[in-house]
Amino acid sequence: MAGTSHVHRLLLPGESPVHRLPAHVKLPATLAFVVLVVLTPREQYWAFAAHAALLGVVVAVARLPPATLLRRMVVEVPFLAFAALMPFLSTGDRTEVLGLSLSVDGLHSAWNVVAKATLGVAASVLLAATTDVRDLLVGLERLRMPSLLVQILGFMIRYGDVVTGEMHRMRVARESRGFVARDVRQLPVVARSAGALFVRTYERGERVHLAMLSRGYTGRMPGHDATSTSPAHLLTASALPLAAGLVTVLALLTS
Repeated sequence: MAGTSHVHRLLLPGESPVHRLPAHVKLPATLAFVVLVVLTPREQYWAFAAHAALLGVVVAVARLPPATLLRRMVVEVPFLAFAALMPFLSTGDRTEVLGLSLSVDGLHSAWNVVAKATLGVAASVLLAATTDVRDLLVGLERLRMPSLLVQILGFMIRYGDVVTGEMHRMRVARESRGFVARDVRQLPVVARSAGALFVRTYERGERVHLAMLSRGYTGRMPGHDATSTSPAHLLTASALPLAAGLVTVLALLTS
């Protein structure tokens, strides 16, 4: 298993300059961009539009379908739901919008959460869409993350898909026997299915561990060939955080 490649479904294969960048270069660049977005004052609306435009340039260079990226950003819906409540729950001066009494500070806070969370999620989606999960793990190792944590992340990603597939097969088996979850009376069946899923995944984990030991696993995964870093890679990867840094500095100076 260690020697096989694992192309995650989040990856959108391509041959763009963004795809060719080494993961250990893209990771710090993405983190720097997110930090700069967080440092941007919430009142500087133009700065967030500029940050979004920079991400749009990356999307265009990577030749990624915008519709696919937007669908993947639904993971931030809980944050948006939380932000939508802030104008109603916050205290202080209030203003009327469409007949609703809303907190001014709550509106600003909601905008702050929505703008920064959206840009952060978009940057993460871009990273996942242009970098294979195996390369990300190698990149984390090159960035000196502890090997044990990298292995845990790798197995979590790999077997998340395995567990999801097992859940799908169990659901199909239940429905083929006429089971339909309509109300709380079906909860015992769902609970038994959850227990069976836990047992199956635990047993699968034991089998995988024994297979790894039989192949000489000693607590460290075999080395991988890492992509060499060239000055062109560093220059390309630094373009986004440098441009975002300029926008943030201007926003801070004009706030």
